[in-house]
Amino acid sequence: MRLGSAWLLVAGLGLAGCSKGPESPGGGTPASGAGIVRIDGSSTVFPISEAVAEEFQKVTPNAKVTVRISGTGGGFQKFCRGESDISNASRPIKPTEIEACGKAGIAFSELPVAYDGLVLVVNPKNTWVDHLTLADLKKIWAPEAQGKIMKWSQVRAGWPDRELHLFGAGVDSGTYDYFTEAVNGKEGASRGDFTSSEDDNVLVQGVATDELALGFFGIAYFEQNAAKLKAVPIDDGKDDNGKGPIAATVETVKNATYQPLARPLFIYVAHKSADRPEVKGFVEFYFAQGAALVREVGYVPLTDEGYQLAKAHFDKRVPGTIFGSGGSQVGITIEQLLARERTQ
Repeated sequence: MRLGSAWLLVAGLGLAGCSKGPESPGGGTPASGAGIVRIDGSSTVFPISEAVAEEFQKVTPNAKVTVRISGTGGGFQKFCRGESDISNASRPIKPTEIEACGKAGIAFSELPVAYDGLVLVVNPKNTWVDHLTLADLKKIWAPEAQGKIMKWSQVRAGWPDRELHLFGAGVDSGTYDYFTEAVNGKEGASRGDFTSSEDDNVLVQGVATDELALGFFGIAYFEQNAAKLKAVPIDDGKDDNGKGPIAATVETVKNATYQPLARPLFIYVAHKSADRPEVKGFVEFYFAQGAALVREVGYVPLTDEGYQLAKAHFDKRVPGTIFGSGGSQVGITIEQLLARERTQ
């Protein structure tokens, strides 16, 4: 059992018209609302929403939650066509996606649920890389590197004259958008001659079986596969922390020293869907139990203040994005956005 004594008192979910089932271990009475909650989108957010779905269905047995992976961009396409109730996203929604939802009459609320760090990984047999700088990453991943930076020796003097094999997130992924913004200064600005996949497990296996590989994906997938991968600390070139290269860990993501490759993660909830008791109940369950499950699957919870903001946005059905023009914004926290909101 994941949550032990921390179960939600489901009587507070307000699932109107639902019959009562047996008492939950935490003393509450789970509701038995019927219906399907459809979730799609980011592979990065998938483990969190899947874990929440598993626990929610234990206490709401007649509700079915489906969680699929189409990537953040693919998920928003389905969301804005009305094919999903909730869209998992590893970046804020873009203006073009907001426009698509608007044309389809789909109002939504943007709800941050966790923080993530993008981890650069190499094969454990790689003995020459002990850290990478942002300049190294740009040299490797910039659009002009395509067909030119093909060996490790071209990245840094002293590295072996051997092929460089790259693995990264698919172009529909919010991970790809955020990484390219952080490294190259523009979403989608990247070389195209690398092995890409919306499935992070494909990337894990690619790097784990290739001594010459370099790849990137979210911290949770690294922690689940740490025995067969080597994480590479990143030096942002500023040395403002006085510690040199910083490794991606739960602590460095939480304290904002792992920059600029730390980011917030989201779910987007359609307002029409939120009027259904099973969707409303699921989202409320998400915020009641989400922090514990975020930690369990290897991500970094928001602060209590961050979760209060998200819950308030859902309760009030606050529309749109708190990121202004939308799209990836590097180096910003939900707590900073909260402070910004309070001054507006």
